[in-house]
Amino acid sequence: MVVKNVQDLDVLPRNSSDLFDDDGRPKRTGTVWTASAHIITAVIGSGVLSLAWAVAQIGWVGGPVTMLLFSLVTYYTSILLCSCYRSGDSVTGKRNYTYMDAIQSNLGGIKMKICGIVQYLNLFGTAIGYTIASATSMIAIQRTSCQQTNGEDAPCPVNGNPYMIAFGVSQIIFSQIPDIDQLWWLSIVATVMSFGYSTIGLGLGISKVVENKEVKGTLTGVSIGTVTPEQKVWKTFQSLGNIAFAYSYSMILIEIQDTVKSPPSEENTMKKATIISVGVTTLFYMLCGCVGYAAFGDSAPGNLLATGGFRNPFWLLDIANIAIVVHLVGAYQVYCQPLFSFVEKEASRRYPESSFITNEIKIQLIPGKPFSLNLFRLVWRTIFVMTTTLIAMLMPFFNDVLGLLGAVGFWPLTVYFPVEMYIAQKNVQRWGTRWVCLKVLSLACLVVSVAAAAGSVVGIVSDLKVYKPFHTDF
Repeated sequence: MVVKNVQDLDVLPRNSSDLFDDDGRPKRTGTVWTASAHIITAVIGSGVLSLAWAVAQIGWVGGPVTMLLFSLVTYYTSILLCSCYRSGDSVTGKRNYTYMDAIQSNLGGIKMKICGIVQYLNLFGTAIGYTIASATSMIAIQRTSCQQTNGEDAPCPVNGNPYMIAFGVSQIIFSQIPDIDQLWWLSIVATVMSFGYSTIGLGLGISKVVENKEVKGTLTGVSIGTVTPEQKVWKTFQSLGNIAFAYSYSMILIEIQDTVKSPPSEENTMKKATIISVGVTTLFYMLCGCVGYAAFGDSAPGNLLATGGFRNPFWLLDIANIAIVVHLVGAYQVYCQPLFSFVEKEASRRYPESSFITNEIKIQLIPGKPFSLNLFRLVWRTIFVMTTTLIAMLMPFFNDVLGLLGAVGFWPLTVYFPVEMYIAQKNVQRWGTRWVCLKVLSLACLVVSVAAAAGSVVGIVSDLKVYKPFHTDF
């Protein structure tokens, strides 16, 4: 049977357990490994490159402890969120296809709208951040080529706008992939790339420490005198936002969980994927952040592989930066697919008779399954990518943007809503020990998020003082 439009899914035969799941949708095929790949693709991103800078702001004591605490909070609240995929019974209960569906089922309409605004603004901002990061890496490749010719100390200014446009063009093409379930291959490629450039950064850091014949850095980070007391406070707060951004993926966890097959239950599979992915990323983050700080000390740059970090060997840095760009192509899609899906489903719900919105045009590009083209998807997703690219060209503040995104999204999406949904779904007794502990956790994370947001805003204000529109010479 050929699906002509989105509504046809509701009338497909539902008597075959081999072809359809319990909700009548095509059989899900995801496993613990594909789910882990999606998470790692989302988590190990451009954030890892700023961790050495973040550790430099708070030192050998605060840096590793802060990263470990963020990883534990992210893991714990993700486990709480996994239990909210189905309402009621964890095996046969009603499915919640998106983060917002889970909020609607457990907390009601007002909180769902608030969550939707925060979640989708965060996803939109992440797309901007990844566009900036991709240009930073491509500029680094061109600069190393220039410095090979003109000497290591040559300034070699490079305009990043053409690279942002090139990244945007690639995203317009990849964004025509209909949904996140069909991105498994791109996630696996992106995961391999993320391990690749993280490993290169780690190896270069170790070699730099050996070359220095000392472990640089101090217990408390950048000292007052090098910066003013006020700058020390704001940069410390900003570093919290950068670390929070490096762990942020909760806003797409439910969407990833909706790709997983059952049995076993989606909750159990996702819990395994969460512990694998958070464990792997924490290990990499601790190594990359701490080794980078050991190599550069308090002068650790905001992007280890691109801006003021490692200089040699040129060819290895080029490979690492190419891997970063490839990874960011996949990560952009993993983050944006939930937003794409929300807009398209809402449009289909409001205008079910519109052929522009609902019709799927089958195009045979290669032998096998034909490609499904939807005109509304083509137009809307192209406009979205063009908008994120334009904003990235206007505000190329890599570290500050990452810090602000992490701060804004961390508390509501990673902590508050998962905690509140868990309390509601499990009927946790008010003022009981577990209820109090969960509320204290939420309040503490709110304080951290507010502080991190303040630090990032101060950084952006500082950047704006020397800001030139569309000037992206990193």
